[in-house]
Amino acid sequence: MTSARNTEVPVDGGPGSARAKAAPAYKALYEQLRTSILTGQLPAGTRLPPSRSLAAETGMSRNTVLAAFEQLQAEGYITGRQGSGTYVASVLPEQVLPPPATEQARPSTSTGRANLSARGRRLAAARRVPLPSVLGRRPHGTAFLIGLPALDAFPFDTWAKLHRERFRKSGPQLMRYDDPAGYRPLREAVAGHISTARGIHCTPDQVIITTGSQQALEFCARILLDPGDPAWLEDPGYLGARAALISAGARIVPVPVDRHGLDVGAGIALEPAARLATVTPSHQFPLGHTMSLERRLALIDWAGDADAWVIEDDYDAEFRYHGKPHAALMAIDTRQRVIYVGTFSKVLFPALRLGYIIAPPDLVDGFLAAHLSTDMHAHLVDQAVVADFIEQGHLTRHLRRMRVLHRERQVELLRCMEPLGEQIRLEPSDGGLHLVGRLPHDHDDRAVAQAALRQGVHVWPLSIHYLGPESRSALLLGYAGTTPTDMSRGVEVLAEALRAG
Repeated sequence: MTSARNTEVPVDGGPGSARAKAAPAYKALYEQLRTSILTGQLPAGTRLPPSRSLAAETGMSRNTVLAAFEQLQAEGYITGRQGSGTYVASVLPEQVLPPPATEQARPSTSTGRANLSARGRRLAAARRVPLPSVLGRRPHGTAFLIGLPALDAFPFDTWAKLHRERFRKSGPQLMRYDDPAGYRPLREAVAGHISTARGIHCTPDQVIITTGSQQALEFCARILLDPGDPAWLEDPGYLGARAALISAGARIVPVPVDRHGLDVGAGIALEPAARLATVTPSHQFPLGHTMSLERRLALIDWAGDADAWVIEDDYDAEFRYHGKPHAALMAIDTRQRVIYVGTFSKVLFPALRLGYIIAPPDLVDGFLAAHLSTDMHAHLVDQAVVADFIEQGHLTRHLRRMRVLHRERQVELLRCMEPLGEQIRLEPSDGGLHLVGRLPHDHDDRAVAQAALRQGVHVWPLSIHYLGPESRSALLLGYAGTTPTDMSRGVEVLAEALRAG
């Protein structure tokens, strides 16, 4: 563990300095602190002065200092510890996604992020899940990649047959431009499926097909927010949602999450006039909790009263292993403030890159305009095949098999991890694709994740998902897409990483 250190913060003058005159005060302070962190003047673990002290030292207002701290924390350069203070992060954003070795050796005359806009720099520095393809390498096996269903049990023969039949029947028609809302039969199939599976009654005209849920989140942020608008984000929350809000220039307001889901009362206290809230109510990512009915109703009432919008990211609600699935938030929304985001990445496979938005009628035109300005429409052939897959009953049968298999794999993971009970406390879940393993307080979850990654095993640190002062040390372990053989080896590697951590 890196020990905390106190040091003098190098800051160039106050509001009267040349640098402060060239940019808004908080941006100037942000740049100075960030540069000091990257150059090592403020090493990892350094305790920063309290905001009041730094404000007095620089002659800036405390709100200016807090705004700079907020941006640094949103980008992962500093972290808050409840009751202790604010510290330079032990792992910086630049260390989370290192460039491939071949690129490191390649000379460049580019000034890199200096050429980006302020929003572009925030987005480039934002934390994200390092998928193997992004890292430029693949794991030795499937343990414990998050966000993956059991791909080894996918009905490949059925999928291939549907592809052949669809090309034979309507190949030329699928090679031209189509409706930016998406392939009409797929929108009809989604509307029918979502009514049965999630209790949402909508028309096909409310369904917009996207290239995955990330594009859907980007569209929502783009058409609903202006730069500087406040937006609630679950804390801890989904990094993809954070990136979408940064991309739109939003002012992110981290709202704490507990076992009942997003704390609506805390959100109202922090920023009652927020324009948007992004939530994962059915299976909160990353903690896995389900939002209570009381919180759901309170969130809808707040959105209606504040003229705000709620994005419901329902990424893996299809996988519930005990009891009946909870109705979607949109299904109980009587004020038409909820926008539903779904994806086929979890129910089918991630490489498909198909998702969808179910929008209140008044927002449909805005989403279509966003789609036309980006990529016209998602891949038409795959849309047609997914429509056939749903209409012929394959999706229902596939989900039924996956629920059984995923539950078996969760049980197997819990069994395999029992010998490590003192080092990591795994919490079972009623649904989803991953489990949360709590670590002792003296363990750095990012260091453990890095040690496991060097052996080709992917666990993901929980702490990186926090923006507010509280940050818990834990690991996310994907079990659904982990084969039994890889699970056994993965537990062995994780045990070594925990001992080292």
